[in-house]
Formats: sequence, C-alpha cells, structure tokens
Amino acid sequence: MNPLKKKPRTKGYEKAPEKPDWLKVRLRFPMQDDPVELVRQDLDKKNLHTVCESASCPNLNHCWSRKAATFMLNGDICTRRCAYCDVASGRPARLDPKEPQKIADSVQRLGLRHAVLTAVNRDDLADGGAGQFHDTVLAIRAVQPKCKVEVLIPDFKGKPENLAIIYAAKPDIINHNIETVRSLFPVVAKQKKYDLSLQVLQHIAESGFVCKSGLILGLGETVTEAKECISDLANHGVQMLTVGQYLQPTPTHHPVQEYIRPEVFEELKWYALDRGFIHVESGALVRSSYHAEKQADPIFSDTEK
Repeated sequence: MNPLKKKPRTKGYEKAPEKPDWLKVRLRFPMQDDPVELVRQDLDKKNLHTVCESASCPNLNHCWSRKAATFMLNGDICTRRCAYCDVASGRPARLDPKEPQKIADSVQRLGLRHAVLTAVNRDDLADGGAGQFHDTVLAIRAVQPKCKVEVLIPDFKGKPENLAIIYAAKPDIINHNIETVRSLFPVVAKQKKYDLSLQVLQHIAESGFVCKSGLILGLGETVTEAKECISDLANHGVQMLTVGQYLQPTPTHHPVQEYIRPEVFEELKWYALDRGFIHVESGALVRSSYHAEKQADPIFSDTEK
C-alpha cells in the first residue's frame, strides 16, 4: 500500500489511549508452513485485495490462520472518506475484469466453505460496483458450488436498480453495515445517511434475503443510543447483527472515545436477541466477517433441515 494514499481523516491529531487487557490478544503460529503466509502468498499471486489488510483488521492473523479471508472488490481506493475507516480514499483505478475469476480461483484453492465479499464505495461508477459483486458470486458458484457466499455491500446510494444486480446473483447473506448511531453520522460518516442505510436494509429483507448489519462502539455513542440503533435495525428486518469495538487506525482518524467493557457487549447481545435477531455476535474484537461461517451456521442448519 502506497502510504501517500492514506490521508488524514480529521483536522486534529490524537493518539489512541492504551488498550485495556481485554483487547490484547496474543497469537502463536508454527514456524513452518505458516497458514497466514500461505494465504498471503495466494492473494499476492493474483493481486487481490482483502479488507483484512486494507482496513487494518485486528483479527487478520487469526482468520488467515484458518484460511479465511474477506475479499475486497473494485480495487482498494474508496470514493468516500469516513473518519473511522482505514481504507484509502481518492480516485480509484479502473475495474479489473478478471477480478471475479481470480477471487473464485482463490476460494477454490483455499477450499473455503463460506466466502465473504465486500468492496470500497465506487460512487464514480453508474452501478456503484454492483456488477462486480454479481459476477464474483457467480464465478465462485461455478467452481465451488457448496460454498456459502456472503456479500457486505455499500449503500449504492439506495438505488433499487443497483441492489437488483446484487439480488440477481442470489448470495446467501446480504450485509450492509449501519456502522454507528444516528447522532454520529454527521461526525464520522458525512457522506452517508443513517436513514438511507435503514432503507437499504429493509429493501434487502423485503426482497427475501438473509439480512445482516454491524455496529461499532467507542465512537462517542451512549448505550441508550446503541440500543435505539439496534431497535431500528430490528424494525427494518435485519436478522443477523455484529457489534464490535472501534479501534482508531491512526492519530489522524476519529479518536476513540471509550473502550467498551465486556459486560456492555454482553448486555447489548441479549438486548438484540430479545428484539428478535436470529444471531448476534457482540464483543470487542467482533467484526462483520469475523467467524462469518460460524455466524451463518445456525441459520443454514435450520433452513436445510
């Protein structure tokens, strides 16, 4: 990654506070045949991008050690510039027409049974990049028919015609992250709209797909606001939910306001389950695609009986 692509997200400069013990994870890997390196080599060979690296995910080593990765479509440059996100922003390159097949080949080589596809925002494209999602889902199904495919999509500015392109590929799960509470959208996600995201999620649910969303905490929200957001998601048809801790990528990103204690994550998990969610993952290191295949297992084991 060219460091020049990483531009400051805020005017201030504030170092993140020291992480508490419950956010510190120590991992060990074998000296030979390191599975993390095997995944990295496979991705590098095809010049593929993952949100694991581009968004500085804290679970990269853990997931890659299990040969699981979230593929990022449409390049690694986003047309939006959210204050919390570590994905580079700027003018994206042209789409790689071979990317769908490259990803499908990687899924096959790694023997994945649950593949997650996400993407940068591509507001420069008429379809917002939806076509690349569609083609990649179909390419995976052609080589790995039993692999469940989950897509984590941007809002596509709420355009039904772009969502229809996603639906036509019939992914197993469609995820669109709400990310934060209503009051913080103007602060950390100025190019997004809270109500638009809710409308997109409702459209997904009403179109008959398993609908998933995610919320990150520690940006400055209250527990009451988090519960209101969870209720909004439930009222708009969301069935699966992830709740995790915001980790400030650099001193020029939105500062961490609070490290949320484990008991709060547990409280929000049970609150969400009481609101009717089928499955909830809530914890400091939880991310949208972390153990995604395990999150999906209860749903598909029930539907396949």
